[in-house]
Amino acid sequence: MRNDTAAENRLQGEKSPYLRQHAQDPVHWYPWGRAAFHAAITGDKPILLSIGYSTCHWCHVMARETFRDPEAAGVINRGFVAVKVDREERPDVDGVYMAACQALTGSGGWPLTILMTPDQKPFWAGTYLPPRGENGRPGLIEVLEEVERLWREDRHRLMELSRQVTRRVADGGEAAAGRPDRSLLHRAAEELRRRYDPVDGGFGGAPKFPNPGQLLLLLDRARREEDRTALDMAERTLTQMARGGIFDQLGGGFCRYSTDSAWRLPHFEKMLCDNALLAYAYLEVYAQTGRPLYRETACRTLDFMLLELRLPGGGFAAALDADSGGREGAFYLLTARDVEEVLGVGEAAAFCRRFGIGAEESVPQLLDDGRFESAWRENASACARLAAFRRRRHRLHRDEKVLTAWNALAIAALAKAGRVLGETRYLRAAEDARLFLKTRLTRPDGRLYLRWLDREPAVEGQLEDYALYCWALLELYGANFSVSCLREAAGLGDRMAELFEDREAGGFYRAGQDSEVLIARQKDVFDAAMPSGNAAAALALVGLARLTGESRFRALAGRQLNWLAGQAGDYPSEQCFALLAMAEALYPGLELVCVSAGEVPDWLAGVGEAYRLTALAKTADKARGLARVAPYTADYPIPAEGIRLYLCREGACQAPADTLEGLRRLLADRVYALS
Repeated sequence: MRNDTAAENRLQGEKSPYLRQHAQDPVHWYPWGRAAFHAAITGDKPILLSIGYSTCHWCHVMARETFRDPEAAGVINRGFVAVKVDREERPDVDGVYMAACQALTGSGGWPLTILMTPDQKPFWAGTYLPPRGENGRPGLIEVLEEVERLWREDRHRLMELSRQVTRRVADGGEAAAGRPDRSLLHRAAEELRRRYDPVDGGFGGAPKFPNPGQLLLLLDRARREEDRTALDMAERTLTQMARGGIFDQLGGGFCRYSTDSAWRLPHFEKMLCDNALLAYAYLEVYAQTGRPLYRETACRTLDFMLLELRLPGGGFAAALDADSGGREGAFYLLTARDVEEVLGVGEAAAFCRRFGIGAEESVPQLLDDGRFESAWRENASACARLAAFRRRRHRLHRDEKVLTAWNALAIAALAKAGRVLGETRYLRAAEDARLFLKTRLTRPDGRLYLRWLDREPAVEGQLEDYALYCWALLELYGANFSVSCLREAAGLGDRMAELFEDREAGGFYRAGQDSEVLIARQKDVFDAAMPSGNAAAALALVGLARLTGESRFRALAGRQLNWLAGQAGDYPSEQCFALLAMAEALYPGLELVCVSAGEVPDWLAGVGEAYRLTALAKTADKARGLARVAPYTADYPIPAEGIRLYLCREGACQAPADTLEGLRRLLADRVYALS
């Protein structure tokens, strides 16, 4: 039988794992929607909006301490309509109110706590709050009681503040369009150099976040400009991260961020988006340097994704929790005694020395091991046995939402692994994930859903879903040369322009033109853990323009790059994925059309990766479909036998080569050197 508290909590039927975690709270939660706003209007109450996600440590802490506290729940229920939002299901809602928090406080984070009027206009914001004040800081009860008083006695003050904040969020400070210029790339590299930590790698101090966009921009600069300093910064950072506690030395994969500046002690949640992008970065640095450590780190990260996050059908779950056994990180912490229990005293002593494990609970790391590059190979069996021990000891909550944008990042990383490493298992996993998105998260009319859970797709797809999935399909095309990938990507590019582009002012809105109306329609431009939606759109459109040759994509890409150049003027190092898209346009690229009388050569994907070619493959069975999506390919005749390799730059092509060796001779010509 449901108790009275449960009857008042309206999260009982929600599918979101985060909302379900709060379904038994004594707080009378509503999910985001009309019912909540109607209750606030008819009850003449302000709204308490709480935004988080299911694997967030401080969200768990606030849940235990505050939302399950009877007194705090009583204050909430008496004077407020309480609304819970999963930020991963509603990034548009999260984006608007995170901007409000930053406008009001200068910072942000999760859990995000917002107080707002019944018409959704915010007037107070914070993050984690205990139930009662401590150390001179107010708790949630004190804040709410004061707001209750003001709502009764001085409401106009709150309403005026809400109008000011809403105007600031809606304005967004958008700059005029500019022009892509290499000086933006140089400035971003210089900004990163000034913030670089030469001892531990990374940028800035604690807490220290991996930032794949910044690392990829440095690697791109190292390749295009032969910039040794950029390569050194990227390598040092990637090396120290792989050695540190932020990387799971036993089971593979990266935690969210490091609480210290040396990458030793992580914040323990593991997210699909972080791991996919970091795997992509390690594959890129391996492609440039050939250093085995980077290959191993990439493979151990991808293998973690395949083992721990892949779901039946090929999609990937969103994340593993930071907490286990009732506290943060308990799953990952080991003592020397734990290691002895698994490995035996003799083997354990050597293992503990190398991996920094002492008598007290420790996070395994290799920062103090001078022979770290061989540690995983020499201790593969021990790492596997200890990883199995951890799984027996604790169980991690897994958020099983399949998010379109995050799965797109996984597809891109796995496809790159197929190209760089020639590993078919990664390519097959990418193709399986693509099939999952195509069959479960794509409507018959081509529209996308944002998430899939419990056999149900839900929430209209947003810009990052279309843009990242489009980009991922182009990455996958470069590995398998499937015309259906290119055709689907082109369809998403067209749909993205239709739904999200601001044809008057430039850029793309986060939410579609027929989406729910919020207090502001945002255009995100700054990278966080993931590329901004606008940067992802630029990457996708530049790729579509080069692969298809279609004028509509060239025009879209040009408008988008110009708009992004205007936005990047003040803080280019915070928009590195946008700069990566600009680099594709600013540095002349090579195009290769491979026309084959038989099958696509096995080596084509590897050559495309090694020489940074935009490669297309035309065979008799692909010719008609390819011509529909890339019409210029119709002019390339299929030979009676063998292959023809047409190497072009900016519309000018050399006489075709007939062999891989002939292609390499063309590529060795200084005319085709990267510049």
